[in-house]
Amino acid sequence: MKGIRSYDVCVVGLGYIGLPTAAVLASRGHRVHGVEVREQARETINTGRAHIIEPDLDMLVRSGIESQRLRAHAEPKPSDVFILCVPTPIDGERRADLEYVRQAAISICPHLKHGDLVILESTSPPGTTEMIARLVTEHTSLRPGDVHFAHAPERVLPGNILHEVVHNDRIIGGIDDESTLAARTFFETFVRGELIECHCRTAELAKLVENASRDVQIAFANELSMLCDRFDVDPLQLIEIANRHPRVNILQPGCGVGGHCIAVDPYFIIDAVGEGNAPLIETARRVNRHKPHWVVEKVKAAASKLRQPVIACFGATYKPDIDDLRESPAREIINELRAAEIGRILVVEPNVDSLDDHPLVSIDQARREADIFVFLVGHRAFRKIAPAQLAEKMVIDTCGATTAHHGLRREAAPSSDRLAVA
Repeated sequence: MKGIRSYDVCVVGLGYIGLPTAAVLASRGHRVHGVEVREQARETINTGRAHIIEPDLDMLVRSGIESQRLRAHAEPKPSDVFILCVPTPIDGERRADLEYVRQAAISICPHLKHGDLVILESTSPPGTTEMIARLVTEHTSLRPGDVHFAHAPERVLPGNILHEVVHNDRIIGGIDDESTLAARTFFETFVRGELIECHCRTAELAKLVENASRDVQIAFANELSMLCDRFDVDPLQLIEIANRHPRVNILQPGCGVGGHCIAVDPYFIIDAVGEGNAPLIETARRVNRHKPHWVVEKVKAAASKLRQPVIACFGATYKPDIDDLRESPAREIINELRAAEIGRILVVEPNVDSLDDHPLVSIDQARREADIFVFLVGHRAFRKIAPAQLAEKMVIDTCGATTAHHGLRREAAPSSDRLAVA
């Protein structure tokens, strides 16, 4: 890294965001101390392998371990920069649960020194970065100004994380101008996208607004798909035609909304402003939360036409070609179908080794045994299924996995026995 400062960086949380971030930092010449509480994940990383599915991540982790620039530990180590990449879930009342952030902030306190930089990457409600600064003040003799604090939310797409960590524009919001500058100087060592400076509360809210906007747009598409069912109209064909308008861009519907961002972040806004004060965002959440239950009813209706139906559910992750099950609507649908006891349920999910207590089967076994095919996630492997293999099946496609099959009539009514586009 000739001409660029090399930092000691402590990345707290080596999950779907933390590990790719740590691996990229190591590849740029920084010395990275990763913190991961799961022993098996630590051991996997320290043997040079990734414990999550992400293109090229194994190679980058192996390179970091072999160069001795990356190592996973159980506890934080003294560093120049501390990056917090821990979960920020919602609790049973759909309020932000910041306990992981609090514990991560407290855990680094014994290792902080004058001039260090603390970066919160976890998506968080407005005011969280300032809360971290207060925690450091309470647990050390350091004060803001002695240590810099900033929020720099990740904005990456699973399946393309390594590219986007480097090339996406990055929001950088410090608690003060000095913190913003310190964070900018650090991100300039590996980010090629534009670095956008603002206050930490603006940065925190920006990420929430981005995901709430996506949730609203997806809700419109999901509501359209349910309306189309009433009119015996193919929603995918309708959206394709409507999108011919130069200023219309309707998204594709699915079986719901999942993942740790879009399905969760809108609640941070709702919680922050109070229920009833963000009616559009709240309505979008209701629509998207309802969609899995609507799909279940479609499957029940199809199953009621058979004496002993065997139902194959294709996909359980929250989006195609990843192994992330967090907030997955497909997983919710599978669990509801199992609980409904309407028939034998088979689950095909090539990206995970296990799923709750559901036995996983191959595509071939599902093809042989199932009467009803329910496509919940558009994995590449599913899109390769030959049309002839679906010819005698009842097909409910919630994700467009069969739209490339000329053997299936896309114009078939959604309520038909032949093909339901849900």
